[in-house]
Amino acid sequence: MKLIATLALYGLLAPVAFAQDVSFADLYEKVSASVVTIKTTTLTIDEGVPHTTRGVGSGIVIEEDQIITAAHVVNDATVIDVLFTNGDSIRASVIASLDQSDVALLQLHDPHPNPTLAVLADSDKTRIGSNVFVVGSPFGISQTLSVGHLSGRMSRENSSNGGSIEFLQTDAAINKGNSGGPIFNTDGEVIGVVSFILTKSGGFDGVGFATASNTAKQALMKSSGVLVGFEGIVLNKRLAKLLNFPHPGMLVQRVLSHSAVGKAGLRAGHVKAQIGQRSLLLGGDFILDIEGVIFETQREFDLVIASTLSRKETAYTIRVFRDGKELELVTPDPYEFSTQWDELDAHEHSKINP
Repeated sequence: MKLIATLALYGLLAPVAFAQDVSFADLYEKVSASVVTIKTTTLTIDEGVPHTTRGVGSGIVIEEDQIITAAHVVNDATVIDVLFTNGDSIRASVIASLDQSDVALLQLHDPHPNPTLAVLADSDKTRIGSNVFVVGSPFGISQTLSVGHLSGRMSRENSSNGGSIEFLQTDAAINKGNSGGPIFNTDGEVIGVVSFILTKSGGFDGVGFATASNTAKQALMKSSGVLVGFEGIVLNKRLAKLLNFPHPGMLVQRVLSHSAVGKAGLRAGHVKAQIGQRSLLLGGDFILDIEGVIFETQREFDLVIASTLSRKETAYTIRVFRDGKELELVTPDPYEFSTQWDELDAHEHSKINP
């Protein structure tokens, strides 16, 4: 020890560099209002008897009317309410949900008048060992802060598009209710969306995972799930012919049951198959056209969707190939669709304590 101290004293041994102190109090004040609590109500019917389940999660405000959260928080929800730090509660609907990435995009029925927006960082730039912090609603206790480190990275294959999904590992405390909330870096930017934990005790054992922000951006902003309520794989003329479809289109993989297309009757795949290096699900609908427009590439599909949903009235028709026959599905009128949920929620509140 004396030798080390002497060498350091004379500049012959470089001192160990420690990270500068980070004021998590200042960071919390800066970003906490961009984190919301998500409360869900799920209505199911078992042998004619209705049952209601309530859930809680967290979310990230990215626009005045859009929230990112975890797919598993909202996928089965009949009613979704988003609670802001100022006390406002705004109803929301799922407009994109991607199970493999475990991310979802919510659309608020009314924009928040004065939102604090989160910034999505480039998650690749945060190094393992860096300080990070989590803000969320563990066990429904909103605006709770926990601090830790970026402990590692984990990737897995995305069978929908052949790419990969990255999860960030952290030792910052994560519990039930944190799902869908952000992991921040020390610049107050979001690097991940809380997804799951590994545990033997049933509680937090120090190993938590979040979908990397780069994966979330790629999934939500460029996937076929955006604004349409389903995931699919575009098949060109050769692949469509191989599967006996009449022309190019989209093979539906997953459908969000409470989305507009879910209510229209669009069917998801359920039989696992492998074509070359690509994994996919067969047995669901094959979309031939949307509003009469045929597409052969993902880019063309994105343009069709953008054009379709840019209209004031977002109800639209989808022509599908199912069981050897062509069928036309029509999404519900958006106003009537929203009103149905309001009526359902009012009915449920008359029976169930909040």
